[in-house]
Amino acid sequence: MQASIETTGTLERRLSITLPEDRLQSLVAGRLAEIGRNVRIKGFRPGKVPAKVVEQRFGAQVRGEAIEGLLRESFDSAIRSNELRVAGMPRIEKAGESELEFVATVDLVPEFGEIDVSKLTVVRDVAEITDADIEQMIENLRLQRRSFVPVSRAAKEGDLVAVETFSVVDGERLPAEGAEKGQVLIGGGMMFAPIEQALVGLAKGEEKTLDVDFPADWRVAQLAGKTAQVTVKAVDVAEAVLPEVDAEFIKSFGVKGGDVEQFRADIRTNLQRELKGALMNRLRREVGEQLIAAYAHIELPARLVENEARNMLAQQLEQIRRQGGNPGEIPADAHNGFMDAARKRVLVGLLVGEIARLNQLRLEPARLNETLNLIASTYEEPEQVVEMYRKDPQMMQNLQGRVMEEQVIDWIAERAQHTERSLSFQEAIRP
Repeated sequence: MQASIETTGTLERRLSITLPEDRLQSLVAGRLAEIGRNVRIKGFRPGKVPAKVVEQRFGAQVRGEAIEGLLRESFDSAIRSNELRVAGMPRIEKAGESELEFVATVDLVPEFGEIDVSKLTVVRDVAEITDADIEQMIENLRLQRRSFVPVSRAAKEGDLVAVETFSVVDGERLPAEGAEKGQVLIGGGMMFAPIEQALVGLAKGEEKTLDVDFPADWRVAQLAGKTAQVTVKAVDVAEAVLPEVDAEFIKSFGVKGGDVEQFRADIRTNLQRELKGALMNRLRREVGEQLIAAYAHIELPARLVENEARNMLAQQLEQIRRQGGNPGEIPADAHNGFMDAARKRVLVGLLVGEIARLNQLRLEPARLNETLNLIASTYEEPEQVVEMYRKDPQMMQNLQGRVMEEQVIDWIAERAQHTERSLSFQEAIRP
């Protein structure tokens, strides 16, 4: 294997790799011989398939796999022998027409110098689950299972109202005929706030017309940035009826026997799991902000930051689509709006990795298993979820990365100058 390295930037290197033909031929021949001993081809006895037939059938595939494996081995060897610490995935391309010559462009981990986490000042949030939190969750579960019954009184907060609306703007009626129909839970933020609040005090069959100032980015183009006369009519008004917390209600949440104490215990466990995740997210953000402030001057690999910005854009677009939205045509430079956030994310990720390397931190199997079991416990059949993770290398690798990051964040926080701040459960889980 031959490899030469060229410096193409402060944090970028270009590796030219030439694979050895004799080694490749040896790998291909060995693999084809192995296939010939085991393959079953119609018309030939097992182990008696002519080598020429095996090569015709499998030669191209085997050669491609051998080149890929030899390239990976050569690349890794060049990185180790030159003591390069690579950040992110390399970009590997063919060099010219030869199938044995490649060019790999890699980004390097920047030199951070001494990383003294004891100089960081970290505020660590703490919180506990109280009986009041459990009561609030039970109330939320009752709200989820509520039903609505018609009433003759005027609508108020919490009522479900069947509505009809139409607007007049610049002398034009929207819609031109009839009215838009729907249902609105008052206080649920389902309609533009001024219109939703206009329903309060309206009984069945009553209507009201009001002037509404729509924002410039309103989703209906004819109304955007304009003042319209909106007529809203309460077609029906219904009030919520909450279910009693009895055995049947409790059983509906999977608690066999409908035991209220077991129900409360399960709720506490679920809230503790949610709280643990929320506190870790807060700590990750706090430590991240301190690291960013201390190392904002460090130059980062430009390609790594741009790729992260593009990934963040793609995630946002996918979220819009999942919510039924249409992001429309995306400008080629749309990722530029994520560059600052991407730079911070890349910086923290590199620092966390460097701190783990310098301090020889290793993934704790007990912590990994605890996190996996915690994830699985949210499903009806936890054993199947655990098995799914263990059989899927990609899922397991992602989980290991997440747990390792949390482990390093904890390690940093413990050694930094830190103070604790007590929060209520509701404060802690608030984004």
